[in-house]
Amino acid sequence: MIRNDWTRQEITEIYNTPVLELIYNAATVHRQFNDAQEVQVCTLLSVKTGGCPEDCAYCPQAARYHTDVKVHKLMEVEEVIGKALEAKEAGSTRFCMGAAWREVRDNKDFDKVLEMVKGVSTMGMEVCCTLGMLSYEQANKLKEAGLYAYNHNLDTSEEFYGDIITTRTYKDRLDTLENVRGAKISVCSGGIIGLGENENDRIGMLHTLATLPEHPESVPVNALVPVEGTPLEDQEKVSVWEMIRMIATARIIMPKAMVRLSAGRVRMTLEEQALCFLAGANSIFAGDKLLTTPNPGIIQDKEMFQVLNLKPRKAYKEVGKKQLVNS
Repeated sequence: MIRNDWTRQEITEIYNTPVLELIYNAATVHRQFNDAQEVQVCTLLSVKTGGCPEDCAYCPQAARYHTDVKVHKLMEVEEVIGKALEAKEAGSTRFCMGAAWREVRDNKDFDKVLEMVKGVSTMGMEVCCTLGMLSYEQANKLKEAGLYAYNHNLDTSEEFYGDIITTRTYKDRLDTLENVRGAKISVCSGGIIGLGENENDRIGMLHTLATLPEHPESVPVNALVPVEGTPLEDQEKVSVWEMIRMIATARIIMPKAMVRLSAGRVRMTLEEQALCFLAGANSIFAGDKLLTTPNPGIIQDKEMFQVLNLKPRKAYKEVGKKQLVNS
């Protein structure tokens, strides 16, 4: 049963279940709602890098931090289309374009992004964007251009949010998700663990996502990859068991969502990733870079799929979604 009325107490009890039992419970739910051997393969490209005015403490693209990230203006449409074609040939079925903006502005750059969306959507790939805050009108323009999904992470709980970001509010993030949903675009929203939050913050973030009027279709679970020059450069690595608890809990409370094993995968062994898939993860990012942070290479992932007998999920698999995109 799909529920949107989860209480924090219920989610806390799930999260704190003995870990082997939690994995079993999540694997059981996963098999009720999904093909457990099927994993969505996504590619994430930074189409505009660095120079962001925000102060997200984890992000090397913030202009105020001194990192090795080189600032690049918005890529040309033809170059992005070429990268999307490479991703499709390598096995990706979803192509996500990220721009280091605080918010979308109605200008020539946004017009160029709309052309990118139009171009990628003709390839039969699910096209996704993450461009910062978005108005309802802008969301509709992206929808008309062929956008399938929009990513806008909550990052953490509302209570801890101010310790990580001060340049926009939690409500700003929720408003953007509402605008995306209102435009009938698939919602992608999750967060990051390892920011210095406690378990209550992780549970709080999951509670917010699971009690939205509709669950996000995609829920990325990221482990912080500390970057030198950011305020969180000295954060300790989160353990695989913490990732498993997040993935398994998300799977149980949002059974139909694509739970994405995202940033931090590069520091996991094949066996650790296998446990995450067993716990309900069914989506990954492919390619050696996630915006500006490292990620396992395509060859490594192909070997992993072969060893674990995983198969890539086809694009637009959800019934009616293709018609929704093209309507």
